[in-house]
Amino acid sequence: MRSIKQPGAQVAERIQWVEARGRAFAFTLQAGLPLLEAARRGFAAEGFAGGVLNFRRGALGPFAYVMPALSKTDENAAFYSDTFRPRGVTQTKLGSMTLGLRDGAPFFHCHGLWTEADGRASGGHMLPEETIVAEPFEVDAFGLDGAMFIAEPDPETNFKLFGPVTAASSGAHATGRAFALRLRPNQDFAGCLEDFCRKHGIARAKIHGGVGSTIGARFAHGGVTEPFATELAVTAGTIAAGESGTLEAELDVALVDFTGGLAEGRLVRGDNPVLMTMELVLEVLD
Repeated sequence: MRSIKQPGAQVAERIQWVEARGRAFAFTLQAGLPLLEAARRGFAAEGFAGGVLNFRRGALGPFAYVMPALSKTDENAAFYSDTFRPRGVTQTKLGSMTLGLRDGAPFFHCHGLWTEADGRASGGHMLPEETIVAEPFEVDAFGLDGAMFIAEPDPETNFKLFGPVTAASSGAHATGRAFALRLRPNQDFAGCLEDFCRKHGIARAKIHGGVGSTIGARFAHGGVTEPFATELAVTAGTIAAGESGTLEAELDVALVDFTGGLAEGRLVRGDNPVLMTMELVLEVLD
C-alpha cells in the first residue's frame, strides 16, 4: 500500500477515538455571519458545543481558502498553498466540516468543492476567519455530547490537528451511541473503519462529517488520482456487512489534489491510505 514518510515518529495508537452520545439534526446557516459563527450558533441552538456537518448547495462571499501543496521544507510531508480569495459569491457544491476548539475558542476544519463567480470549479480547505455566509443555506449536522474535537500539536505530522477528547456532558438531547474518530497516517481508510467496528462490536454504522486527506485516491469507477496530496470531504459513508457477511465500508468522497484536479466517487477498499488525518463521527445503528 502507498505510504508517505512523515517528519515525526508514529504514535502507537493509530486511531484516536472517544465514545459519546449524539444526535443528527439540520439547521440553516444565517447569512451575513462568518461561516464559523453561523455553524457555532446552529450547534448551540441544539445544546451542542461541537460536532460535524455536511452540506451541498450554498453561497459564500467573501470567501478564502487554501489548496493542498508540496512542502518547501522537510518539516511537513505536504503543506498548503497561498490563500485564494475569489471575488463575488462562490457557490458550494458540497462540503464537510468538523466543529471543535482551537486555543480555547471555536474553530472548524472544512473541505469542499465549489464554483467561483467567474465559473472556475475548485476545492480545498476553507478558512474560518475569512469566509462569510452570503445567503442562508441548510446543513445536516451531528452534535456530540461527551466528546469534543480539539486542535492539538501532532508530533507525527508536525501540524496542529483536530482529534477527539472526552468532554463533560452539556446536557444536550443526545439520542444515540456515537464514536468521534481521528485516523492517523499511512493506513487504509476503509480498512481502519472496518477493523474499528469489529473490535467494538458495531454491526452497522453511518458516517457523519468526514474531513481529511488520502495519498492520492483509487475509485470504484476506475478513476485514479495520482498526485499524493489531497484535501478530501466524505459525502456519504456506511459500514455494514457485505455479501460475504464481513464488514465493508462504503465511502463516497470528493477531493482536490495539489495540481487542482477534482475527483468524486466511491473509494476502493484496501487501497486508499490516509495522508495526514481523517476526522469523522460514526453513528452506531446496530
